[in-house]
Amino acid sequence: MLTKRVIPCLDVHDGAVTRGVQFGRAEEGGLRNVGDPVELAIRYDEQGADEMVFFDITASAHGRGTMVDVMEQVASRCFMPLTVGGGIRTVEDMGVMLKAGADKISINSAALARPELIGEGAEKFGSQCIVVSVDAKKTGDGEWAVFSHGGRKETGLDAIEWSARAVELGAGEIVLNSIDADGTKAGYDLEITRRISESVDVPVVASGGAGCLEHMAEVLHEGRADAVLAASIFHFGEYSIADVKAFLKQDGIPVRMI
Repeated sequence: MLTKRVIPCLDVHDGAVTRGVQFGRAEEGGLRNVGDPVELAIRYDEQGADEMVFFDITASAHGRGTMVDVMEQVASRCFMPLTVGGGIRTVEDMGVMLKAGADKISINSAALARPELIGEGAEKFGSQCIVVSVDAKKTGDGEWAVFSHGGRKETGLDAIEWSARAVELGAGEIVLNSIDADGTKAGYDLEITRRISESVDVPVVASGGAGCLEHMAEVLHEGRADAVLAASIFHFGEYSIADVKAFLKQDGIPVRMI
């Protein structure tokens, strides 16, 4: 049986890790500074994280250079796989980040603007390198829409249909971000996670809403996710990676222990 993954997420803004709620933005004062991304990555690597996800939320050329530097430093000191996303718009951008030490590339708005980018990246680097991040918000009974631009712009796409199409185009993994649950610590959106997990044949990473250990077990069991991604509960020291894995193992969920 494949083990379930526990993945910390670092939102990097101008070289520092930040945390918001429901996609809060820096220009609105909606972000809280958490710390240095390299130091946090080393901490989580030592704790036994299965992977690390970095999202560059700095919309500037300077921010991109800073992110390359972060990736190079982390890759030289950590052994876990690294995923990076944010502002990656071309195959060339992907290549820069992979060369800097990333193992996977996460794309979101760029894939929505030009879905062909998914296939181009998969053809050049392999599907295992291409992650499509889907920001979903509930818009009705049993309906979730895809949003772009950090959750600000509704695309008119159905989240389940878009996830399936992304996989058909070459995505090797889906990261499902619940805008409603993001940063609330009230639990993952189990229904949309389960429905997308059942509609694609690649791993689905659940993101948004982790507030306790039970939430993680729920989304792996009931949501049928392949991995859990969290930020706040790790950054602010509420739980360690080891705490999560010990709980999941006790709950009968297969995990990789140190």
